Amino acid sequence: MARVPTPPPADVIEPHTCTDEIETRAEFDRRLATGSLVGLTVQGLRLDLAPVPDLTGIEVTGTLFVGCRFASREVGADLVRRGANVVPPFSGLPYPTQPSHLYTPEDLAAGFAEGGFAGMYDTRVYEHFRAHGGALPEVKEALGQRLHDHGVDNALADATRAWLATHGPQSVVGIMGGHAVPRGSAPYRMAAVLGWELARADRLVVTGGGPGVMEAANLGAFLALRPVEDLDAAIDLLAGAPDFTDHDRYTAAALLVRERYGQPVPVPAPRPRAADAASVSRVDSATLAGGDVGWARAGGLAIPTWLYGHEPANLFAGRIAKYFSNAIREDTILRLARGGIVFAPGRAGTVQEVFQAATKTYYGTDGASGAYVFLDRAYWTRELPVESLLRPLLGASPFGDLSATVHLTDDVHEAVRVLTATA
Repeated sequence: MARVPTPPPADVIEPHTCTDEIETRAEFDRRLATGSLVGLTVQGLRLDLAPVPDLTGIEVTGTLFVGCRFASREVGADLVRRGANVVPPFSGLPYPTQPSHLYTPEDLAAGFAEGGFAGMYDTRVYEHFRAHGGALPEVKEALGQRLHDHGVDNALADATRAWLATHGPQSVVGIMGGHAVPRGSAPYRMAAVLGWELARADRLVVTGGGPGVMEAANLGAFLALRPVEDLDAAIDLLAGAPDFTDHDRYTAAALLVRERYGQPVPVPAPRPRAADAASVSRVDSATLAGGDVGWARAGGLAIPTWLYGHEPANLFAGRIAKYFSNAIREDTILRLARGGIVFAPGRAGTVQEVFQAATKTYYGTDGASGAYVFLDRAYWTRELPVESLLRPLLGASPFGDLSATVHLTDDVHEAVRVLTATA
């Protein structure tokens, strides 16, 4: 028999806690007061804003400043002369090259009131992405995107650390499904109730950040502290703009629901408009960096990609880890969702995610997996019969028979019971 491949060692793939990274102005000022930044990494800070720090007498040998803004070019040049490494923000990019925090719905929607969908930060980044090579960007753009996505990686680890420390990895549940499911439809309502019940059961809801089932699940989590009647009313309001290709009406309806039914996610005051890369990167707060987990119960987490930037932003997640790289984004969703994954009806993209997740479970790549819950038994056994392949595959795992992790149901409440039975 051929040798069964083994997963990579845990230390290769697990997020690391690094005490040498400075991501908030408060932490920077604390370190600055010691007179030394030697060996530290300073990420995405606005060091050109009052009070502008005096760096002239500070030890900076081996310090890395990445994506930071200084009061003048001479400040950066002086740091280099004294032994620091400086990777400045790339000029001409509408996004930060080293974001120090995850996006919020307010960040992505900034500009909508003035310019509609076309004027949103999210849309302007997408149009820039398209104009500079899309998925195969030119060299400068590729470097900018990679730095941005690394910053998102880092911010995501920071944002989820407090939640995982309290609730454990088995408390994170992924919800997958069709992006084209219209608002107000039965599948949309089912996914919304699913997100609502899971968030109320102290589960962190994670989606791919798109429309359809993904938006519905984050919507449910967004309204988890409200009665289910409010969730129904919010869906009824959204149903007036059911089609995500009608970008302006679709986005306006989401913003109206946020204003009418939701509680704003806590943010620092004063709150800057995310009208450009500079203002996005100037938000500097322990809340955004992950010290607070209130956002997890006010929409959960969305992990979208600008590869699908033609789809309107999902504005109901509490935090949004938006990537340029779709491959990184998909792997990240599945790596986080150790408490199980719900697969609502979907097509090729959803089926791809089923077996990408199954590969991780089969080889134990990210450790123990939760349940695989398939909503709509007829769909997953007759229309797209993935169960008939998935059960024998997981049954042959080198870690034993894992076929019992597969569950099919037509009842969203049963799905929640399966996902909350342990953890």
